[in-house]
Amino acid sequence: MLKPVVNKSLKNSLLASIILASLSALAGTAHAEDAVRLGNLKFAHYGAVSYIKEIAPKCGIKVDEKVFPKGLDAMQAVIAGELDVAAVSSEAVISARASGAPIFIVAGFAKGGARLVTRTDLGIKSIKELKGKKVGVTRGGIQDILLAAELSQNGLSYSDQPGKDVQIIYLGFPDLNQALLGKNIDAIMQSEPYSAQAINKGFGTELLKPYDTPIGEPVRTMVMTEKFYKENRPLAEKFMRCFVEATKTFIDNKDLAEKYVRETIFKGQITKDDFIAAIGNSPYSYDVSAEHIQITTDLMQKYGVGKMAKPPVAKDWVKTDLLDQAKKSLNIK
Repeated sequence: MLKPVVNKSLKNSLLASIILASLSALAGTAHAEDAVRLGNLKFAHYGAVSYIKEIAPKCGIKVDEKVFPKGLDAMQAVIAGELDVAAVSSEAVISARASGAPIFIVAGFAKGGARLVTRTDLGIKSIKELKGKKVGVTRGGIQDILLAAELSQNGLSYSDQPGKDVQIIYLGFPDLNQALLGKNIDAIMQSEPYSAQAINKGFGTELLKPYDTPIGEPVRTMVMTEKFYKENRPLAEKFMRCFVEATKTFIDNKDLAEKYVRETIFKGQITKDDFIAAIGNSPYSYDVSAEHIQITTDLMQKYGVGKMAKPPVAKDWVKTDLLDQAKKSLNIK
């Protein structure tokens, strides 16, 4: 019986193709395993979080970012298992944890970011002058808690129904500016850069930055699922290092930060002055503490924001070990 003759070069070529295909499959698997699903919001002080995806390849990871209109929407995606990590205001995270969501707060990425702005034509000089006025805020956000605290500290009652000293009007962030411009409301407790825009365009005047409550300057938080934190530790470590590096880049290189936020995130919709004012009131940062989250939790419970049956104890779920490790590796104090 004759043996089939196989061309040696053809045999080598086939072997090489098989090896290449196998390596490609392995690379594809590794690439998929190294992908982090990140939830984010469209605000100036969330810019460094968005920048993570730009430097992700050099961090050895891939970041798939999804942008949400507000923190509660991002948290719903986390709870549904659609995200591994999300950048949201602390109150959305606290509410989710109170509902049993298996999540940890692992870092802070900005602080401040709120401003009470009144209609310029009204000439309001104090909180007490808001009596009889309509004040807009986004329901459930950190601004909602700060507004409640400020009104209470000044002896003003409030409700979203008529009859109290102040009537609260709940609107989305961009809609608050439109309502103030249209004189449908008298003041807004607003986030950045929208409050800076209202002031720079002349239809709003800053009454105060609401940082004299027990919360102080509110910290925006990075939240991670317990599953990702515990079961994908090497990737979680890489992601946190990338977060710290992106944040340090924005802190050190203000021109890059401005260009990225104004051109890439907002597509030219905010001015240089808007950006400078916004970040001046909501600087990029890294840190968060269990103490700060506990104070925020206590005030949420006091003012009925989030309506928690059992408020979570901050020290049980604020985990900063990944952050501390990442900062140490990059020589950041």
